Amino acid sequence: MWFDGEIKGTGLGLRTAFIEDIHDYDLKPEWFEIAPENWIKKGGYLRKLFEDIRKDFPVVCHGLSLSVGSPDPVNKYFLKELKDFLDYYEISIYSEHLSFSSLYGSYIYDLFPLPFTRELAEDMSQKISFIQDFLGREISLENASSYVELSGDMEETDFIGYIIEKTGCKLLLDVNNVYVNSCNHRFDPYLYIEKIKPEWVSYIHIAGHKKIKEDLILDTHGSEISQSVYQLLIFTLKKIGKKPVLLERDNNIPPYRELLNEYDYLREVVKNAV
Repeated sequence: MWFDGEIKGTGLGLRTAFIEDIHDYDLKPEWFEIAPENWIKKGGYLRKLFEDIRKDFPVVCHGLSLSVGSPDPVNKYFLKELKDFLDYYEISIYSEHLSFSSLYGSYIYDLFPLPFTRELAEDMSQKISFIQDFLGREISLENASSYVELSGDMEETDFIGYIIEKTGCKLLLDVNNVYVNSCNHRFDPYLYIEKIKPEWVSYIHIAGHKKIKEDLILDTHGSEISQSVYQLLIFTLKKIGKKPVLLERDNNIPPYRELLNEYDYLREVVKNAV
C-alpha cells in the first residue's frame, strides 16, 4: 500500500503550505520528512493528501516533543501514538533533537540545549534504549542549535559518540546547526565535522539561518541556505561519504516553484560533492 524504498539523494521537509502543489511539477523531491506531531491527529483532506504522498514517496519522521534530554520520564502515551503512526505508515526512520523541550511534565514549546556531561550521556542512553525498544526501531538524534554554552565535561562530538556507542542509535547531522553554533560559540565547524564518524550518520539536514550580529546567528529555517553552509556541506559529504540530504524550510515559505529551485540547486550540489 505504501511506497517501499530507502531514502537516497535529496529530500524536502513536507509542509501543508505546498502539499497540494507537489504533483503539479515534473521535478519532484526524492523523499520527504514530516513532523509526526503535526500529523498524528490530522484527518480529512490534508490526511488524504499526506497518504497520497506516502504511496508515491519514501517518508521519514522528525520529532519535536519527545524531549530525550529532559529529566522527566518518557511520555508513554505519546510514545504509543507515535509507534502506531510509524507502524501504520511503515515509516522506519524516526529522529529527534539532542535537546529537551519539557520539564516537570510541562512542555516548553522550544528546544533547549544540554550540558554535555558523562552523567547526562549515561542517563540519556538508558532513555534512548527504552525508546528504541518500545518503538521497535533504531532512532536518530539531531545535533541542535544553541545560543548559550552550558558547562560540561565532554565535547559535543564525544557526547554524541558515547550515546551512539551505548545505544546503537544514529546521528541526524544538521550541517546548518554546526555552522550556527560555530559562529555563536567560536569554534571551527570543519574540525567539528572531522570528529564525526561516517558510520554514525543516518542522514543530513540543511537549512537557512539569520545573522543578527557578528557573533549571533539564529537557526530560523526561514531563508535560503548561505554559501558558507553549502561549503560546509560539501566538505561534510566528501569527509563522510554519500548520505541522504534534506532541505528544511519552516518559515517564510516561498511559492513552491521557488522552493523547488532551491531544492534543485541543493540536489546538484549534493550530486557533484560525492
